[in-house]
Amino acid sequence: MFEQLTQFFMDYGIWGLFIVSFLDSFILPIPPFFIQIGLSLIEPESALRIATLAFIGSVLGAPVGYILGKWLGKPILQKILPEKWTALATEQFAKNGDAAVLIGSFTPIPFKMFTVLSGVFNYSIVKLMLFAILGRGLKFYLIGTLFYLYGRHAKVLLDEYLEITLLGIAVVVAIIWFIWNRRRKKRNQT
Repeated sequence: MFEQLTQFFMDYGIWGLFIVSFLDSFILPIPPFFIQIGLSLIEPESALRIATLAFIGSVLGAPVGYILGKWLGKPILQKILPEKWTALATEQFAKNGDAAVLIGSFTPIPFKMFTVLSGVFNYSIVKLMLFAILGRGLKFYLIGTLFYLYGRHAKVLLDEYLEITLLGIAVVVAIIWFIWNRRRKKRNQT
């Protein structure tokens, strides 16, 4: 089923990728990177244009996930989880939401989880959009740039190094965020 859906969207080329990227931000279980990689393998010279359409679709879908989380998320969450867990999750998202959304926007964790949870926990939509632009841009353009520079050989590089590269970037971003957040708190105390 997963392969059939992926092939269905691949048949529509870059517009299929745009639609998958948009829907991936709030509901679709197909990560757009499979289609981005497939299309970039076919046309490596268009890899940056392909990355741009995937990026735009993903960023445009983020507020839809946020709104869905805001409207539907809390009632569903309250039915599933005890009130104290929901309160704790809300508190933790308020404290660590910046790092979660930024890091989550370019890791293999489905992006829709972060857009929907942002709405559920009343996270700032402005921050969500800023971190979506940064994280999703980083991920889509990293793949696009690899294909643009290395052509079809980029697939070998991605197969061998993508996960470790994204993990490394996540660690660096987490460290930068931690330092920035600490300095901001110090400034607010003085």
